Amino acid sequence: MNVNKKVQQMSECGPALVRGLVFDMDGLLLDSEKLVKRTWDYAGSLLGYEDFGDHIYNTVGFNLKRRTRYFRENVSEDFPMEWFADVTRKKYHEIADEEGVEVKAGARELLEYAKEKDYRIGLATSSRKIHAEQSLKSAGLFCYFDGMVFGDVVKEGKPAPEIYLRACRQIGVEPSEAVALEDAPSGVISAHAAGMRVIVVPDLVEPPEEIIGLVWHRAESLAEVPAMLEEERGVMVQKPVL
Repeated sequence: MNVNKKVQQMSECGPALVRGLVFDMDGLLLDSEKLVKRTWDYAGSLLGYEDFGDHIYNTVGFNLKRRTRYFRENVSEDFPMEWFADVTRKKYHEIADEEGVEVKAGARELLEYAKEKDYRIGLATSSRKIHAEQSLKSAGLFCYFDGMVFGDVVKEGKPAPEIYLRACRQIGVEPSEAVALEDAPSGVISAHAAGMRVIVVPDLVEPPEEIIGLVWHRAESLAEVPAMLEEERGVMVQKPVL
């Protein structure tokens, strides 16, 4: 039996070879969630709330629709979401223009690695299209992606699997052939439900034990991910069954 036949048998009997990587954006590629928390504190103070930014710990990974539902269920039924979104958006850009938004450690190197190894690269972000595109272009990361899906184009945001299923279709890989990279529990649930392997790199929120049980690997930073993928490539490709 030749090596190619053996490798084919391996992927039929075990996990499929990884052909695509699908990234979250805020808190994973960009160190933006801390900035968002500051804008929520600011807008909350105008409404008379203290430490309003702490709500972000319960909503990391949510799109605008899901966050609106959260605020109206947990803060006030008539929470002024349109006003809040407008104020926080303007404050975010004010801070970003003044201070910049840092690219997370290892992000650029991982994207370069993925291109070099011919992985298909997708984005599945809960942010709005206009915000995500502007943020990635400002960071110099926009050019790496083969497909993008945004929070304002899906019917159900994370933790529903729709956004990751659509991202996999955009980059032309099956979910079983793709790895999702996430920082938030809602994103881990979303990608796992889509049938993907998940690498979690926690940011503001440390995933609880039940979420860790859904992940393929946990990393301290994206700088660790190439080695994880190389190990997978070695097991799946370089060590065929004899």
